[in-house]
Amino acid sequence: MSLAMSETTVLIVPGLRDHVPAHWQTLLQARLARVRSVAPLEDNKLSLEARVAAIQQELEQIDGPVILVAHSAGVLMVVHWAARHSRPIKGALLAAPPDMAAQWPENYPTPDSLRANGWAPLPKGKLPFPSILAASTNDYLASFEAAAHMAEEWGSQLINLGDVGHLNPASGYGEWARAEDFIHDLDS
Repeated sequence: MSLAMSETTVLIVPGLRDHVPAHWQTLLQARLARVRSVAPLEDNKLSLEARVAAIQQELEQIDGPVILVAHSAGVLMVVHWAARHSRPIKGALLAAPPDMAAQWPENYPTPDSLRANGWAPLPKGKLPFPSILAASTNDYLASFEAAAHMAEEWGSQLINLGDVGHLNPASGYGEWARAEDFIHDLDS
């Protein structure tokens, strides 16, 4: 069954930069028939509570099965959401999660600023839905080893994407065709 014919709605969960026009999530949203996206926050942009509430608000608008598609800090938002809510989710694509123990480049919020806004500690234990964690071997926000540890902790299938940086426009992604393949796998 193609994504166009599926009854499943894809919910896009962007990272802290929200909706970037050339980002693969934004381009994916334009291609899918049944898709919603978590709206950007106007206030409290670093507040985990506000981010989790925004995910829940979008999910309350969706009837039927849902696949979550999260990138970067959006992955951490999904994990925190799953620890607090019990809505059934068909699956999640978790792409390029950041490592809260790493040193991030200057143009990103610091892990310390996220901790101060409720992001740590990350929930531990298996997610209550199937998930694919797609990670890069040269991501400047998380080593592949850190991503592999997250995948193991959450019970996610780990996919090694190779050298794709942070899987964002700065790393050359725009289009990311494999996202639809992973979504299809979760929807099967």
